[in-house]
Amino acid sequence: MTRFQRAVARIVRRIPPGTTLPYGEVALRAGKPGAARAVVAALHRLDDIPWWRVARHDGTLAPQVARLQETLLRQEGWKRKSLRPRKRI
Repeated sequence: MTRFQRAVARIVRRIPPGTTLPYGEVALRAGKPGAARAVVAALHRLDDIPWWRVARHDGTLAPQVARLQETLLRQEGWKRKSLRPRKRI
């Protein structure tokens, strides 16, 4: 396991249940700003970490695993936030 993968694993394990952190933020905290795709690759290689707590920068879930990811997050108490902008009154 590389140093970056160990850092990603440590960071993802510390994300509180029911919350998400963007891939880019995980990369930044792991010491490689802009390496969001490397975070995705690391998550695919790592076992026994809560990968479902990592989402896109806008809070949406990856379409390939969205249903499973949403189910796991909801079990932890996550509530989907509206991604549509609020109407101005």
